Amino acid sequence: MPKLVQEFGYYADLVMEEVGAGPFGQRVIANVTSGKVEGDRIKGTIVGAGADWLLVGADGFGRLDVRATFKTHDGAVIYAQYYGAIEVTEAIGAILGGASRTADYGAQYFFTNPRLETGDERYQWVNHTVFIGEGRLVPGPTVEYRVYRVEND
Repeated sequence: MPKLVQEFGYYADLVMEEVGAGPFGQRVIANVTSGKVEGDRIKGTIVGAGADWLLVGADGFGRLDVRATFKTHDGAVIYAQYYGAIEVTEAIGAILGGASRTADYGAQYFFTNPRLETGDERYQWVNHTVFIGEGRLVPGPTVEYRVYRVEND
């Protein structure tokens, strides 16, 4: 049975842009303005262009489509891309609307499958590691993640 080992956490500060209702649901673009990555093997900041192209369906779930770039403390660049799902609960909707409450981990369904890639030799291990992320929203709005690597038992 595989096991999950916490690899790193990170947060991203967001600026929301409402696209509106379209043929596939309510589209919101969450532009990343800053952020930080913190773990034993990866430490750094979020740099450059990055955003979450969120599509909220009539079923109350948002489908995440995210791109970001991590710049490590020692100069490596790691590209991150992930999809996921977030249950748009009352608390999530309130935070996205500017409320000052926090949504705890596990209070709603909010999971991602980050894929990381880099050409930097020091971080080649990310190119062949499967990750699972658990998310939450806090005022700002800011998204926070705990990211786990999948290992053999």
